[in-house]
Amino acid sequence: MKNLGLLVICVLISMFFVTGTAVAKSDVVVYTSLENEEVVDYLELAKKDLPDLNIQAIRLSTGELGARMLAEKDNPQADCIWGWAVTNTAEFIPKGMLVPYKPKGWEKIPDNFKDPDGYWTAIDLYAAAFVVNNKVMEKDGLPMPKGWSDLINPAYEGKLIMPNPASSGTGFLQIASLLVMLDPDYKNKPVENNNAWDFLKKLDKNMGQYIKSGSKPAKLTAAGEYAIGCSFAFVYASLKKKGFPVSMILPEEGVGFELEVNSLLKGARNEEEAKKFLDWAISTSAMKNYAKFKLGVAYPGIPGPESLPALDTIKLAPMDFPWQSANRAKILDVWSELFLH
Repeated sequence: MKNLGLLVICVLISMFFVTGTAVAKSDVVVYTSLENEEVVDYLELAKKDLPDLNIQAIRLSTGELGARMLAEKDNPQADCIWGWAVTNTAEFIPKGMLVPYKPKGWEKIPDNFKDPDGYWTAIDLYAAAFVVNNKVMEKDGLPMPKGWSDLINPAYEGKLIMPNPASSGTGFLQIASLLVMLDPDYKNKPVENNNAWDFLKKLDKNMGQYIKSGSKPAKLTAAGEYAIGCSFAFVYASLKKKGFPVSMILPEEGVGFELEVNSLLKGARNEEEAKKFLDWAISTSAMKNYAKFKLGVAYPGIPGPESLPALDTIKLAPMDFPWQSANRAKILDVWSELFLH
């Protein structure tokens, strides 16, 4: 997920005063793919909870974050990753670019929300959703879809928009979920032979645009430029709150989702500060803040936002993160060959 161009969100407070004495803060550089609105909100809390840290949070899209890490492999410029897609993160373990670290409270995180060796720890999950512009649908006399299969209706030609999976984590989870859901034999055949590609070719005929951002399809749809944006649940809630004429559809076939995880980078210049930040990033305090935006967080028993359905009421897609991560490069190659005209 990303906004066009880089947004660097820096919390740079070099000094603060305690009983009249200036105390220097310690730097920590954090790369994140969390949405801009989230980052600003979370960092307000982090400043209060970690007054001795000077947190420099640099926000990049899912794809850009990985590209930047690779470019900096021999000279890391960040200390840790905060809220990056697990299917991206897992790729960097065999590259030797992550260091195992089990933050304080790690034992409280359920097993399916963490790497057993401590290479990554999840903070939340975000889910795919269709954001529908009710006024455009009514004006054009379009039927309300229930799931992915409805979107190949010729009535939607040119009226759909979705993220490019090569740059957007939301885009990748949408494609990855379809590869698993539409082909029960997905593990036993080459990626390029997956049944889902035939469906995606039909869907492509109705696609007005593939865009780099995971949130932009919803935002452009809310603005009336498209009828349906394939995006994610949180951005719908934000747009609805702002008064846009939008509805949310959770695909009846199953809702694709992704874990957002944290990791310690090998070669971190500020390793101890990074560990302190990573400890905070899975704290109860942080988790409660994440829950204002996310359908689900890593700590059990913390409900999501009132504006979204409860996680246990949603039919989640049967995501296979190890397979999707191991085959990520091939999935993107096939998708790009087919749909980047």
